[in-house]
Amino acid sequence: MDFNHKEIEAKWQQRWKDAGVFKAKAEADKKKYYVLEMFPYPSGKLHMGHVRNYSIGDVVARTRRAMGYNVLYPMGWDAFGLPAENAAIKANVHPADWTYKNIKQMREQLQALGYSYDWDRELATCHPGYFRWEQKLFTQMADRGLAYRKSSFVNWCADCATVLANEQVEDGRCWRCSSEVEQKELVQWFFKITDYTEELLADIEKLHGGWPEKVLTMQRNWIGRSEGALVRFPLDRPEGDTTHIEIFTTRPDTLWGVTFMSLAAEHPLALQLAAGTGREEEVAAFVKKVRNEDKINRTSDDYEKEGVFTGRYVTNPVTGKKAPVYIANFVLMDYGTGAVMAVPAHDQRDFYFAQKYGIPMEVVIKGESTPDDASLLTEAYVDAGTMVNSGPFTGVPNEEGKSRVIGYLKEMGYGDSTINYRLRDWGISRQRYWGAPIPMIHCEKCGIVKVPEEQLPVTLPDDINWADHTSGSPLAAHPTWKHVACPVCGEPALRDTDTMDTFMESSWYFLRYTSPRHETGIFDKEAANYWMGVDQYIGGVEHAVMHLLYARFFTKVLRDLGHVDLDEPFNRLLTQGMVTMEAQKCPTHGWLFPEEVTKDHACTQCGAPVERGRVEKMSKSKKNVVDPMKYIDTFGADTVRFFMLSDSPPERDLEWSDAGVEGTSKFINKVWRIATAFLEAAPECGELGTSEIRKVAHRAVKKVTEDIERFHFNTAIAEIRVLFNELGTVKPASPSEWADYREALAMGIRLIAPFASHMAEELWERLGHSELLTNFSWPIHDEELLKEAEFLLVVQVNGKVRDRINVPADAAEDQVKELVLASPKIQELIAGKTLRKFIYIPKRLANVVAN
Repeated sequence: MDFNHKEIEAKWQQRWKDAGVFKAKAEADKKKYYVLEMFPYPSGKLHMGHVRNYSIGDVVARTRRAMGYNVLYPMGWDAFGLPAENAAIKANVHPADWTYKNIKQMREQLQALGYSYDWDRELATCHPGYFRWEQKLFTQMADRGLAYRKSSFVNWCADCATVLANEQVEDGRCWRCSSEVEQKELVQWFFKITDYTEELLADIEKLHGGWPEKVLTMQRNWIGRSEGALVRFPLDRPEGDTTHIEIFTTRPDTLWGVTFMSLAAEHPLALQLAAGTGREEEVAAFVKKVRNEDKINRTSDDYEKEGVFTGRYVTNPVTGKKAPVYIANFVLMDYGTGAVMAVPAHDQRDFYFAQKYGIPMEVVIKGESTPDDASLLTEAYVDAGTMVNSGPFTGVPNEEGKSRVIGYLKEMGYGDSTINYRLRDWGISRQRYWGAPIPMIHCEKCGIVKVPEEQLPVTLPDDINWADHTSGSPLAAHPTWKHVACPVCGEPALRDTDTMDTFMESSWYFLRYTSPRHETGIFDKEAANYWMGVDQYIGGVEHAVMHLLYARFFTKVLRDLGHVDLDEPFNRLLTQGMVTMEAQKCPTHGWLFPEEVTKDHACTQCGAPVERGRVEKMSKSKKNVVDPMKYIDTFGADTVRFFMLSDSPPERDLEWSDAGVEGTSKFINKVWRIATAFLEAAPECGELGTSEIRKVAHRAVKKVTEDIERFHFNTAIAEIRVLFNELGTVKPASPSEWADYREALAMGIRLIAPFASHMAEELWERLGHSELLTNFSWPIHDEELLKEAEFLLVVQVNGKVRDRINVPADAAEDQVKELVLASPKIQELIAGKTLRKFIYIPKRLANVVAN
């Protein structure tokens, strides 16, 4: 009989729940292990990316428990966010109702998969019991000057009278009304993450060996430390109190080659400079256009370089020459000062720009073949060389010249050395409803004051008419919610009507898990110090910068506020790959779901052959998504989880295939039949011996344990397959051999348990064990059993298996080669041929290449 997954999975999920086996509590005498996946947004349905992510985490949690660790493995919901508010507007349903309904559905789906979460620690960030502490943290940060207000540019829809997230801007237009979106300067709340820049950068060194190097590089690049110079270029005439434009450069050695200056469209002087030049309209139109362009595109190498002359000039401080000031689309306020000295002979973007607008160039760094005449350049010279046409530094190697020029600037009063960072303070204001309200009050008499702690949490009003809500912030438009008495003077005042960026919630949730029901503080410090840091964090590489950087920042802030004794939140990080699937397209009906394609790969609607072979990330737009619950219902949770980990290493992409799932189901049923056949046979078992099946089992224990430690789950599963294939073919002939078989079968069940937990638990019980397998220890191999006098070597000739020979276990490669070439079969196959190469993979394979 095949494995009855519906009956057995439901049975063990209930048994685990009743026994409370996954509940975690701090135990000082046990070594802790905290495993955590990045918590999901409750969209309503799990997708296969979720299943892969959580299957990885569950294997880690289950194996660590079996290895004797005190494991914390919680789950919760990143529950604030724009999709809930959009659903509210479209369907006239309250965001809370939409969110909690989705949480219930996704919780049931996760529980159907049998993951070993401690559900007693479940949290939802939209619950007042969570965000009240977030609001308290905000006020503590404000007290320390880490939360402050300043002006910044936002996406603004004038017709809707509201700020839009980047995701709500589609081709420069509002997603809701299709009106053109413009950039508008608003006063916003910011967190002063730049106060922690040096520590965030330095502590990256602590994460080596635990985090992927590519993620550390991304963090380092986002922080973006650059050493260089601040240089002041005098304006041709003062602009109010401004007499010069300051630039940051990492190439002070090229100052003598500056022939123009480029400003970002967002620069405070961008519009002011054109006043009175006759270029006001042209400059204003260009600035408006560029401010609405995607910033990533603007800095792309293949994005067309555009600009407009402001009609104004600056003076190059080292040459005394005038340089025109342009607004350029490739310059951003996010780096340096938002103004760039342009050296077209030695910077490729400046080179393209100068060619396009007829701006002269000046060669000031010369390589071996660099022409003296800049008009002969076909591209910018960006390599090392000798400084030329550079006043007192002519003839100096340019790398040496960098520091010497900075000294000269300082001496002459033109500038100084500095360190610049790409990282900017974190803007957290959102003019939306479904988020944690910012706990500040605006009083005409007292200014901005914090909401007293005893009045926290500041909750959201429930009486929003979403059917009538078409524009502006719901909180700002609410007739009563924003009106409040000032807590200082008692006079009428206004609540802050912004809510916090949802990255706020995900920046400290891992700490709240350590004591999620703690009522007298943000979390219990003793519990946090016991469980933190997270020993294994798992999530997508798309969160490699913002989420992880903000979580690191918050941990350091919470440390400095006295809440936890911790510098870094995540000891180890795994960024899992995507789940992909073949996308299929009909020339008439476009992208098709799998059920819309026949077995002959034709469109079910028109019969036309579909385009195949394009493997892409699963997405609704490509219609190549599959519903995990459909496969769980058909094949069972164990099969789905086993397949998700069996095909590729977790950090690589996994291609979904129905054939792969069906093959996994056959293997799961094979394991079931092997075990139940033994149980039905009930053979007499004697003393343990040293039969080959016992050795295979102990080799499997060693290999699977090593592979799980390295997160090589696919090769661990491959070894489990080898063991059960052997169990399916071996024929014990004595009580001793049956005893060996029983031990091997029990070891196989224990090894497969993290991957196919329900089936393993059932078989374990049927083997006669009263203790839950979940509570049982991890198997340990016997090294003595693995010591062999000989091993069987597979021998290939030109890549094809031609023989198997016994080789002494301690044989060196030259001895192995001698034994292989002495084999009669091999001698016959290579007779008359020249031996070209001998390839030896120790104790596994030899390949003789001859022709």
